[in-house]
Amino acid sequence: MPRNQGEVGVTGKIVVVIILLVQAICAIFFVSDIVLSVFNIYASPIPWQTREYLEIGASVGLVLGLALGATVIHHSNRERRRAEEKLRQASGAFMELLAERFDDWGLTPAEQDVALFAIKGMSTAEIASLRSTSEGTVKAQTNAIYRKAGVAGRPQLLSLFIEDLMEETPMARARQKVG
Repeated sequence: MPRNQGEVGVTGKIVVVIILLVQAICAIFFVSDIVLSVFNIYASPIPWQTREYLEIGASVGLVLGLALGATVIHHSNRERRRAEEKLRQASGAFMELLAERFDDWGLTPAEQDVALFAIKGMSTAEIASLRSTSEGTVKAQTNAIYRKAGVAGRPQLLSLFIEDLMEETPMARARQKVG
């Protein structure tokens, strides 16, 4: 994680803690005042001007806490949307990468389906059931896929795609296609 993103995360957590602390202190002030008056417990009197200043300060603290809380929620929602967009782009890039590799290897449509299911982690029996074929047919197709891809098995097949994604970001790949 880049240094500035980590600092922003820590700063955001500190801001949230400060907001909660300010709101808690202000709420305690108002709640304790009400509870004490309900039970007829009176503290030693303080000048009315001082009490007014305390109430104004507590009110301002609650309003600031509300405003800062709304800001933090807005920021969190914006960051969540950015993360969702990056995930969507990465998912699209992965599907494009699959299609490119499948074409490069000359896989038939049936082999492409089997390869996709294999990459998703499905067993031979599950793939056969989904494709309404025998397990023997799926095994023959997976062997053809591994031979055409130049790998020895499913883990190596999956590692080819992981390596491709690690070498080049989805955004860089998308920019190359546009340019």
